Amino acid sequence: MGKTVNFSVRMENNIKKQCEALFNELGMNLTTAINVFLRHPLRVGGFPFEIRLEHPSKETLSAMSEAERIAHNPEARHYFDIAEGRQELRK
Repeated sequence: MGKTVNFSVRMENNIKKQCEALFNELGMNLTTAINVFLRHPLRVGGFPFEIRLEHPSKETLSAMSEAERIAHNPEARHYFDIAEGRQELRK
């Protein structure tokens, strides 16, 4: 590792706190995250890049729970294929 330098960045306090929390979830502090950010474009010759956590929406989580309940409900109708399900809908 070469000689390091300090530099200052001005940002809104709430943005800094949110980023610190996010980067902590990703296993790094803000300094490490900034270094990752600055090194990546040098490696690939471009900008931007994505590192993020996936958070399903409440609606998606609800739909996933409902699908699990239906899948494990012995009284729920089950169809062999889509054609069979469509045929049932036409009745």
